[in-house]
Amino acid sequence: MAVSAHTMRAGQIDLRGPAQVLDRAFNSAARYQRETVVLVLKSLFDKVIATAALIAFSPILALITLAIVLDDGGPALFTQTRVGQYGQPFPMLKFRTMVADAELRQEALLPLNEGDGVLFKLRQDPRVTTVGSFLRRWSLDELPQLLNVMLGDMSLVGPRPALPVEVALYRDDASRRLEVKPGMTGLWQIGGRSDLSHEDAVRLDLRYVDTWTLALDLQILWKTCAAVANGRGAY
Repeated sequence: MAVSAHTMRAGQIDLRGPAQVLDRAFNSAARYQRETVVLVLKSLFDKVIATAALIAFSPILALITLAIVLDDGGPALFTQTRVGQYGQPFPMLKFRTMVADAELRQEALLPLNEGDGVLFKLRQDPRVTTVGSFLRRWSLDELPQLLNVMLGDMSLVGPRPALPVEVALYRDDASRRLEVKPGMTGLWQIGGRSDLSHEDAVRLDLRYVDTWTLALDLQILWKTCAAVANGRGAY
């Protein structure tokens, strides 16, 4: 039986020369080390910025809390279970922008749903409060998620935090969104927000998973400011 001068394979086992095997091992180790360092830097960046932002915005957070409570007497915060990295559920925080029993009223509004996926969307949702409409317009309702970032459940930039019912319907490809932490903002935020179809939002999330870098995160954070100021797709 003829044997190649360079490579011989037995099943799936590569029996190339020791030098080549070591070279591949060193390259793999170096790549893993680079990726690990970048992930640590991303996590450190997230927590430092989130902590600084919470301190800087504390007067605004207090005023928003007071405004929501005075508006209808209900709680200021709304907690909803979302799915994080590797499929781990976590309680995502937001300022409450709807009436306190909004989820109970949703069934009656289902015939008016404008969403094309599992997410319920309605541009003129009657459950949104006066204060809530203002908060949504300027994305101020998302500020409590800075605490989620501090706790390590979320990142400043990443895929949109998915609902459990949404994850249950994922195809194999869409499940790759869970390879990284969900973000307060991302390509979906600067690409159209609620105006995006579910398919387009998933496509942008997967693009981020496949191409993210710290430089891309900084670009997205910068463009998020413009997207929030524009207000397009905020409802």
